[in-house]
Amino acid sequence: MKLTSLQKYIPGESTLMVVIASFIGLAAGLANILFRSTEEFVRHTLFDGGLMTFFGEGSLAVFHSGEVFLFKSFGIAALLLPLIPMLGMVLLIPLAYFFPGEVNGYGFTSFLRKVNLEGGRIRFRTILLKTFATSLTIGTGGSAGVEGPIAQVGGAVGSQVGQFFRVSGDRMKVYIAAGCAGGIGAMFNAPMAGVFFASEIVLLGTYEISSFSALVISSAIATVVARAVYGESPAFPIPDYQIVNPLMEIPLYVLMGIIIGIIAVIHIRFFYQVRDHCRGVKISPFVKPIIGAAVVGSLGIFFPQVMGDGYFYIEKVLHGNGVLWVMVILVFLKIGATAITIGTGGAGGVFAPALFIGAMIGGAFGLVCNLLFPGFVAGPGAYAAVGIGAFLGATTHSPLTAIFLLFEMTGNYQIIIPVMLASIIGTVVAKQLYADSIDTVDFSREGIDIHEGRETAIMKSLPVGIAMTEDVDFISERANVNQLLKMFSMADDSFYFPVLAETGPNAGRMVGIISLQDVKTILHDEELRLSSTVGNICARKLITLTPSDNLYDAMTQFVVKGIEEIPVVESKDDLWVVGMLKRRDVITAYNREVLKRGISEKTAAIKLR
Repeated sequence: MKLTSLQKYIPGESTLMVVIASFIGLAAGLANILFRSTEEFVRHTLFDGGLMTFFGEGSLAVFHSGEVFLFKSFGIAALLLPLIPMLGMVLLIPLAYFFPGEVNGYGFTSFLRKVNLEGGRIRFRTILLKTFATSLTIGTGGSAGVEGPIAQVGGAVGSQVGQFFRVSGDRMKVYIAAGCAGGIGAMFNAPMAGVFFASEIVLLGTYEISSFSALVISSAIATVVARAVYGESPAFPIPDYQIVNPLMEIPLYVLMGIIIGIIAVIHIRFFYQVRDHCRGVKISPFVKPIIGAAVVGSLGIFFPQVMGDGYFYIEKVLHGNGVLWVMVILVFLKIGATAITIGTGGAGGVFAPALFIGAMIGGAFGLVCNLLFPGFVAGPGAYAAVGIGAFLGATTHSPLTAIFLLFEMTGNYQIIIPVMLASIIGTVVAKQLYADSIDTVDFSREGIDIHEGRETAIMKSLPVGIAMTEDVDFISERANVNQLLKMFSMADDSFYFPVLAETGPNAGRMVGIISLQDVKTILHDEELRLSSTVGNICARKLITLTPSDNLYDAMTQFVVKGIEEIPVVESKDDLWVVGMLKRRDVITAYNREVLKRGISEKTAAIKLR
């Protein structure tokens, strides 16, 4: 009776989700403040302080002008600039030493793996490691972004909440995505962009109304927390642009979207080529980031815009103050600097570099349009703003995130149409040229389509060899039907028998498959039963598997063909039967693997506590 009377005070499922999402948003907002404060402290202490130490009080103004090359301004002393990012990578060594595999490089891919394939259990230390490692990289001039890491920080907050309530599966993914939404919304002061980032990229576009509401609540609360500290100004104050001549400008934005899609593919491919090459170089992993920092710092002597997140120069370009040839060069230098920073082991994300590259492409394209059609098109800053969204959408394959980000940053309905066109076209072109986004390349290399979900990934990770039955009954192609019927009566649960050749070059190899269905038509004809051989009535069009095939492909064959058993052969060219795979054995193997992974996850959770 007491329990019954108390039950009315227990919140329902929807109310509980609102409360938890609000808490995740609050925690993500506070984590964002910690993250930004740490990055600002490192930048002010090491980078700005280093500039003033080496070059004097006026060095910051020269650096942030983006137009005066440091080498020309400070002469031989500018050669000391690479020491600043190198110092940041030296300070990164203790973190990399004590937490190997959790600090260096682009961590968002492994984050998506944990969320969508491995149960979503993320350690609390991820919050601190991503905060300090990314701050050391970007705060000292490394070419990377804070947005990917802050999404991981927010996701770790959501995972910790999920582990506290001991949830698993889809509910854990929702909590993590809510934390990511809060992190991105707070970072950009753009709550809807945070929501679509979480739904498109983290949840891979699969979500329900209940989960969507959790993302909205978390992102809104986190943004409110960030606004209480940093104010309501967006990440980039963008002037109010107008479409001057729609008939002329819309085709230009379409053309820009095509160009952006092509360059996005170049960026993705080069990023992974550099990373793969750096992994193959036999140098200490603690030294590689220092070498990468030296290279990026050397580029910064002549083009300081490539260092850090580059936001200071993005603002100049958005206000129409970019220089054409500088912006064209910066597109490719930023692609190179980002690949080198992260590929050699620097910590950070690729979100901010994508914004920078997009702004440079758009700004350069807009200047050319203004030179060709003066007075008939909007200023170059408008094209730079559209380029930010289009390039982000093309590299991450998340156009909705890009569209809402630009809309929240501008609040301008006029510019939303060009952003929609360029983002969608850029994404389509990028997908046609290269199927993977910058976040899914590693999954494709492993043969995993992460969009298919955890269940499919598990099935694809299991080979046929672990589930097949090696104890197989065979029958000769020369056997008569009565012999076959005797085999059926003696078999415990087999209704399919491989048919083997007795003579010739294929002797001992399978030439067909016979099932009870194949003999039903002659069961009542004694003469046919005696005169027909198994070779006459067996199915010659064979469906086979090899031990190295995966269970997902096997189950697809079961479903499409409507059969219950498939013979497993040595290879497609050598039909030597090594086993039989039954549909129920596939299900058993899958359930066993799920149980094993579940036990591993619970053990990991106990260790974390």
